[in-house]
Amino acid sequence: MNTLIVEKVVEQLRDLPYELQWRVLEFTRALAFSTPRGVPGKRLLRFAGAIPLSEVELMRLAIEQGCEQVDINEW
Repeated sequence: MNTLIVEKVVEQLRDLPYELQWRVLEFTRALAFSTPRGVPGKRLLRFAGAIPLSEVELMRLAIEQGCEQVDINEW
């Protein structure tokens, strides 16, 4: 954590009215929840090859047929 940034934020925060301080707190909480959570790719390598290639090909075809189509008159 960069303490210089934290110090600057606190300095600015002190000058804000209570309501805006509360909004900053809510915003920082929302940011904390929005950070991506997951695992490093290295931990997923054990799953490589778990799905047979024939099934992967079926999924690829289904995606191409169902997801890569644009119906201009849909809306």
